[in-house]
Amino acid sequence: MPKPQRQFRTQVIILSRRDFGESDRLLTLLSPDQGKIRAIAKGARKPSAKVSGHVELFARSDVVIHKGRNLDILSQAELIEPYLGLREDLGRGAYANYVAELLDRFTADEADDGGGLFPLLDQTLTRIAYAADPRLAVRFFELRLLDLVGFRPELNECVVSRAELLPERQFFSHEEGGVVSRAAAPQLRSRLMELEIDSLKLLRHLQRSADAYKRVNSLRISTALHSKVEAIMLGYIMHLLERKLESVDFIRRLRGSRSGAGSI
Repeated sequence: MPKPQRQFRTQVIILSRRDFGESDRLLTLLSPDQGKIRAIAKGARKPSAKVSGHVELFARSDVVIHKGRNLDILSQAELIEPYLGLREDLGRGAYANYVAELLDRFTADEADDGGGLFPLLDQTLTRIAYAADPRLAVRFFELRLLDLVGFRPELNECVVSRAELLPERQFFSHEEGGVVSRAAAPQLRSRLMELEIDSLKLLRHLQRSADAYKRVNSLRISTALHSKVEAIMLGYIMHLLERKLESVDFIRRLRGSRSGAGSI
């Protein structure tokens, strides 16, 4: 039996980081071939450290990692893609924080090889950084991520009766994981959210276009419709995670501070 690899090189995207000890940083990383990794960057908080500046939050870097008994050690790093738009606009950075936290919460350490998650995150950070409508990129990411981790919401038929949905206002059930028809709604005691036709059409279009963002990139979505669809998705996601997301609170505070200045 071959010995486990003690050192490896891989590309990573930095999902989160926090101070560790006097001068180190504890990083949460997503790799395309190693899955999610938690590693210590020794001395990363020192300006003179070799890895300083190469392990920026929400950046893509090429790294060398040594397997440790308790925590892995990041010994080398070279910045490849900083997604500069995320650093130049606080609102875009807040959305990057949200998608990174979401991916972190839905994945276990080293339980996934990164498969479709790494390119999805890479493409999403690029879209959030530079696209005209970062909120559209976020909604696309949510639905694609839910597909990949096994929580795809049912949007094409009633989750209770399995009947075809009529072209009218429906309901969405977090507990049932999808759309509930008006006819079946009285059968449920769980909380339902009203789902307007335009919201359902947008969600369906995003879900159908999971492998081709160019099909949705040209959409022009009103702030009101964005807010309605966002409420549906956040409610479902937080039900699945059974917890609030710190990044969502920050986005809401940021929107409040910018009230009158339009959507971020």
